[in-house]
Amino acid sequence: MDTVIQIRDVVKHYGNGASQVRALQGVDLDVRAGEVLALMGPSGSGKTTLLSIMGCILRATAGSVKIAGREMVGLPESELPRVRLQHFGFIFQGFNLFPALTARENVEIALDLKRLPRRQARGRAEELLAGVGLAEKAASHPADLSGGEKQRVAIARALAGDPPMILADEPTAALDSASGKTVMTILASLAHQRARALVIVTHDPRVLGYADRVVRMADGRMLAEAEQIAELVH
Repeated sequence: MDTVIQIRDVVKHYGNGASQVRALQGVDLDVRAGEVLALMGPSGSGKTTLLSIMGCILRATAGSVKIAGREMVGLPESELPRVRLQHFGFIFQGFNLFPALTARENVEIALDLKRLPRRQARGRAEELLAGVGLAEKAASHPADLSGGEKQRVAIARALAGDPPMILADEPTAALDSASGKTVMTILASLAHQRARALVIVTHDPRVLGYADRVVRMADGRMLAEAEQIAELVH
């Protein structure tokens, strides 16, 4: 499988002096097309910081971050929105839907960013919602949807630009067992059938059954393979 994200010796510090927080300390990681990669570890281990650096939301303090072979560290800030738009779809625990918009309109927003003509955007949004089992909910507002349905709308929106990489932060944390299973089945199928790279930050042990690879983190570092096995066993 092709490597689409390459992280080398990445460091991330917040603050200065005595109050400085070392969120990441020399992280190395490859993410490949067509795989489901789960990042796990306790709160404060650096998982979300690493995901944000992958998605060009945060900048690394030091190290190398290559997206599709292109170095991101040192890239002008003005170029990062285009990188995010071209390469990534984002899914969050809190759904991040616009409450005043319908499910279809929430998906259409992402297509508007791609400058798709309005009629085409509407049709594509309806196709995406049908793909996640929500064809009949296109005209519903977020307040009228269950947690699982909101997350599926968020997935449809993340897929709107047909991105090669999907980054998900705790996508099942707010969902019951059945909804979490539905969401993970959709995401895993996307990775495996359409060769998309899927990186999931999670505390949810249910996600393990869908992951091709599990990477454990602690104190801003990747655990060695033997340590990872011990953590999973215990």
